[in-house]
Amino acid sequence: MGRYDLTDAQYALLAPELPTNDGNVGAPWGAHRPIINGILWRLHAGTPWADIPARYGPYQTIYDRSTSWRRDGTWDRIMTALQLPLDAHGLIDWDQWSLDGTIVRAHHAAAGAPHDPVDGPDEPTNHALGRSVGGFSTKIHLLVDSTGVPLDAILTPGQTHESTQVETVLEQAAIPRITPHRRRLPHRLAADRAYDAQRIRHWLRQHGITPVIPPKRRTGKPKRGRPVTYDRIAYRLRSTIEQCIGWLKEYRAVATRYEKLALNYLGLVKLACIDRYLRLLTRPSLASNT
Repeated sequence: MGRYDLTDAQYALLAPELPTNDGNVGAPWGAHRPIINGILWRLHAGTPWADIPARYGPYQTIYDRSTSWRRDGTWDRIMTALQLPLDAHGLIDWDQWSLDGTIVRAHHAAAGAPHDPVDGPDEPTNHALGRSVGGFSTKIHLLVDSTGVPLDAILTPGQTHESTQVETVLEQAAIPRITPHRRRLPHRLAADRAYDAQRIRHWLRQHGITPVIPPKRRTGKPKRGRPVTYDRIAYRLRSTIEQCIGWLKEYRAVATRYEKLALNYLGLVKLACIDRYLRLLTRPSLASNT
């Protein structure tokens, strides 16, 4: 078994969510497992698709299936399906989540996609590419729980300010739960000073979320009104998102963006989250408790 290949237990979790071509016209698909192993190898290695080892099959087949599954929502379905047992085992903390953005340098190979809408209406015309202090880049807005489990992510051009995406990230986060009427948003949201805005605090309170956001350091005459306070002890848990971002960028295909389309790159980010879920759900300590 290769270094990044799925174990039997991990593949058993994925298999029910993988598409089949039963009843479809044409030759049947080859086995999914080596294809997924090839996709994971490339996710970790960050090489061009053509450099995927031949033991996983033709690289064009691997690329086509990866793109096809991103388009038909397979990666999204798998991510959602794995969040359900994570919640059932108590591996998702609903007390406090954290939100932050991180800039990813884009390789020159990421440029050149058509500006016209391509690959469906969800693909942004700017392909989530822009210019920031770090140069040609994309920004990942990442949502994690207090233990560092990644929950969702969106992409914007690198120069986009983090505070503009709070509502978008939280509104699209739909973590499935065994009991449908249970809470779907956290009790608290921790974020750094970049998110200190009255609009954000008001929106969070409207949705029953206590903001854990320190106020910006201001000089000069203090503002009128009640000073902004926050739970300093709860804020310490925000360090888990910094650790999660560090873990995410250990995947070389994520640490540097090579994909021309934002949706393809976001698919790799979600695949990294899926890889994290599989590792959590197949830990020996979890198996011994079930």
